[in-house]
Amino acid sequence: MQPSIRQLKAFVAIAEHGSFVEASERLHLSQPALSIAIRKLEESAGGVLFNRSPRGVQLTPEGRYFLPMARRLIGDWDDALGDLGELFNKERGKVSLAALPTLAAGFLPAVLADYRRQYPNIAINVHDVLANQVDELVSSQRADIGFSVEPGATEAIHFEPLVDDHFVAVCPHGHPLLENQTVRWEELIAYPIIALSRLSSTRHAIEGVLQSLGAEMNVMCEVSQIGTAGRMVAAGLGVAALPSLSFKQISAEGLEWRPLTNPYVPRTLGVITPARSSQSAAAKAMLEIVKNHAGSLGPL
Repeated sequence: MQPSIRQLKAFVAIAEHGSFVEASERLHLSQPALSIAIRKLEESAGGVLFNRSPRGVQLTPEGRYFLPMARRLIGDWDDALGDLGELFNKERGKVSLAALPTLAAGFLPAVLADYRRQYPNIAINVHDVLANQVDELVSSQRADIGFSVEPGATEAIHFEPLVDDHFVAVCPHGHPLLENQTVRWEELIAYPIIALSRLSSTRHAIEGVLQSLGAEMNVMCEVSQIGTAGRMVAAGLGVAALPSLSFKQISAEGLEWRPLTNPYVPRTLGVITPARSSQSAAAKAMLEIVKNHAGSLGPL
């Protein structure tokens, strides 16, 4: 049987006071309970730790050898409990997030600023990655919370919707497509397209639309970052189909947008968490703040 912290504390108290009576008063234990604790500790150790005599209690050589180790074990235990208390009280800890670049740049800054004001000692790590990487980071528990499009069916992660986004046509000022209030997909793909990487969830959704239309797009240039796509469009190299929320990242590039229709393509964004494990106190606090800010996450 492994010794308990109670037994170790009983051992140290008796060693320091040289008396069962004084040790029982210090620990607020009855003398019979203290005697039982020491007997069980000695049974676990395999030998006697104290010499009892009418003049008091003295450590055996083995007891003297064990005393500093017992003190260290008690100290480690107390430190561990203190650390746990700080984690549960959100006085320390860390939280790791994985987010689509659109959400990492357009939604998280305000969330993290609010979180930092409330919990200044919690470290925050943000991975701005593609949708499949968000899913993988959360399912493998390398990220506590993910922000992404709704994933495919999986038992490893849970998805909670935050906002329904949609696609827009992004054009440079003065482009003919801007003459109407909306743009049809077939009208958009009549022009050279600045496309995002085939690995991105945006590109995957666009390919699905084109497949349903039996159409193809003329990709002038393929890029990995929305900011790069915006600069390419602003330079007159082509037009782009992007989620409306991402337009906020490139609105300063001299660009305009119109809703894409025929078909209208919704895009649900939300929070992804591990399905089979509980969240840390730091992560739970982050989720509460995310929900408080969800109302600000509106599409164009």
